[in-house]
Amino acid sequence: MDEITPRDPDVVLSSRVRLARNLSGHPFLNRASETQCAQIVRSTQHVLLNASVAEKIIWIDLDEINAHDRSLLVERHLISKNLAESTLHRGVAISGDEQLSIMVNEEDHLRIQALRGGSDIDAAFQQVRETDLKLEQQLDFAFSDRWGYLAVCPTNVGTGIRFSIMVHLPGLRITNELGKVRRAAKELHLAVRGYYGEGSESLGNIFQISNQVTLGSTEEDIRDIFTERIMPALIDYERSARQVLLKRNPTLLDDRVHRALNILRSARLLKVDEAMKLISRVRLGVCLDRLRVPLHQLDDLFIQIQPAHLRQHVNCSLNEEEELEIRASLVREVLKDVD
Repeated sequence: MDEITPRDPDVVLSSRVRLARNLSGHPFLNRASETQCAQIVRSTQHVLLNASVAEKIIWIDLDEINAHDRSLLVERHLISKNLAESTLHRGVAISGDEQLSIMVNEEDHLRIQALRGGSDIDAAFQQVRETDLKLEQQLDFAFSDRWGYLAVCPTNVGTGIRFSIMVHLPGLRITNELGKVRRAAKELHLAVRGYYGEGSESLGNIFQISNQVTLGSTEEDIRDIFTERIMPALIDYERSARQVLLKRNPTLLDDRVHRALNILRSARLLKVDEAMKLISRVRLGVCLDRLRVPLHQLDDLFIQIQPAHLRQHVNCSLNEEEELEIRASLVREVLKDVD
């Protein structure tokens, strides 16, 4: 199969579509007992593995794996931090290509999400919708003729759908325009979250932007507003900010970019937030043709330098200083030939 080139990769790292679903006849998780949570896992696991929602799908019982392996899944954006840290019985079904994951007992009984590289909401939406239809043939979802699909949080009642993009916004950060973006997002009922979603901070000028309202509109209407109005405006705004930086003072821009690159290629100790910030500046330089590095290489590096991935890289536990050293060594190796 030919590899699909992501759209708008300079600004949009990935697209995600997520559905919240709950099982009829079972209490919501905020009212469920330990026994009832375990029953929900048992009721869904067999269906998820046998509903043909993907060519290859595996089940991971999150109660049975260690904290390191749960962190790996968080860093790959396959489960949420809330699910990883929960004490409830819980699990996740993941497709072999990692484009589909179905979380069980996160905030709702099921969280169905599809991921794609770049700005490809349509493909993610199609996969989520097909998965939802297959599961609904075997599972009875809680539904109200008046309110639509029922959920723990009122913002998920209705369609239960969230469209989101993970975006790299260094231009808007440097030009001090992020405040305007946040204000506009609030007026448009959008959520602006950090690198790991709800409750997290931005790392490397990376943000997650998603719709907040799922009630009163169809899935298609919400998608169309997001893809035809929200996404293009945000992408254009960031690209315009980058051009402002380039025209205003190209020497200062080059200094930021090359200084970041040289620190990354010479540092012997790197904290994750510092590394993300510096890689972000290098990525900005690449997008403005000041450096030559494949974007996917930098995007992969954002993940590879996360703590759990570093431990997996060396296949052993690391103390704090060892983690800083291994991260710096990995970054130097990846960027050694950049010019």
